[in-house]
Amino acid sequence: MDDVPVWAARLRAERRNRLWTQREMAKQLVDAADGQARARLPGRESLTRMIKDWEAGRHRPKDPYGVLYSRVFGMNEHELFSDGGAAPRRAPADVLKELHRQGDPLSPIANRNGRRVSTETVADLSSRVHSLRLADDVLAGGDLIQPAFRELEAAVRIYREGIHTEDVGQGLLVAIGEFAQIAGWVASDAGQRDQAARTYRLGISAAHEAGDGTLESNLVGSLAYQISNSGDPSEGVELAHTALEVAGPDAPPRARALCWDRVAWAHARNGEAQATMRALGEADDALADDNGRDEPSYLYWVDAGELQIMKARAYTELRRPLRAVPLLTDVLSRYNATHTRELALYLSWLAVALADANEPEEAALAAGRMLSLSADVASDRTAQRARVVLARLKPYRDLPQVRELLINHR
Repeated sequence: MDDVPVWAARLRAERRNRLWTQREMAKQLVDAADGQARARLPGRESLTRMIKDWEAGRHRPKDPYGVLYSRVFGMNEHELFSDGGAAPRRAPADVLKELHRQGDPLSPIANRNGRRVSTETVADLSSRVHSLRLADDVLAGGDLIQPAFRELEAAVRIYREGIHTEDVGQGLLVAIGEFAQIAGWVASDAGQRDQAARTYRLGISAAHEAGDGTLESNLVGSLAYQISNSGDPSEGVELAHTALEVAGPDAPPRARALCWDRVAWAHARNGEAQATMRALGEADDALADDNGRDEPSYLYWVDAGELQIMKARAYTELRRPLRAVPLLTDVLSRYNATHTRELALYLSWLAVALADANEPEEAALAAGRMLSLSADVASDRTAQRARVVLARLKPYRDLPQVRELLINHR
């Protein structure tokens, strides 16, 4: 690919990021054309051959194909076909190869003399990891980080030191992957993002070794979510699309929906509105598609309400408050008040959306409730969101309600 022009490599990368074949890309270009232009386009096979030539850099697309590409990818035509700018995003296969190149922290120790591990031990670990997830619903990362990592380390020790059959070993690897996912989430919530990233990668190794694509996808998606929030949003997009590819088209509906949700959020953080909207629609479709697959217990929380929350957050991130406010108001009217951290986080999005809608008094009310709820919550997420909310309200400091809030929470 070294001799391929930048614009050609960009066309290829953008297509692969969407997991489209060249034939599917041809369909997208046809669908993007209006009636008269569509009638003048060549047949699907001819257009597919043209796409191969374009991606190889043999010819630059002429009118109307540049316009059609920009519509499909949601990018400015000049930016899409320029010879400069940022390098194209990596394809999911390349991202996954890099994730797997992390060494093997799970190799059994030599001359193991530990006890024989039974299926009952695996079942006990599965029960314990689910209890940890349920605890995370009501406790913050600062409260859970020590017990979460004790459980993870114990599971790794059992796998490395114990004697077990191949089936039991696979069950242990799955348990390690599940512990790593929730422990990584807890560490991220506690503000320990480097520790969280290392833990997610440990889980990715365990799930990959166990051959559990759904779990591996969840772990890659969790890492994508963290990086989208606190790292390079473009890298978050790469990882989110990688998680989608690892899950595959036959993954359980909730798993596919969660992947698309994380893709949507990554694109929203990267300011890519069209890609965000498409991913949100795909998430809805995935959740509605009952393909008969058994769903892992760790997906219990993925439902229509969670997809609605992600839509509202994405709309807020894209500065579309008229879409975000009604969704957030609806969700908050029936949200479980025992989930204090999540309630505070969603109030923070409502406060920002109301400020963007030029409703500073209402924004101050939502912000005040958010700050009150999160005052004793040991969560770095709520602390970060509090800073975002207060910064967004500063332009309205001349209003009494806002001024009082800013003074009380300097």
